[in-house]
Amino acid sequence: METMANIEWYPILSLLIFFSFFAIMLVRVAIMRKEEYEEESNLPLED
Repeated sequence: METMANIEWYPILSLLIFFSFFAIMLVRVAIMRKEEYEEESNLPLED
């Protein structure tokens, strides 16, 4: 592992990807309309 170039960037990159995903999901849920939320919450029950 010590021979890999720039290995110190892998944990930082994975943390940024992880944080970005949840930040985007949080923003998406926060700006979602109530009708859209109710429609998506009933999707599993429509089968």
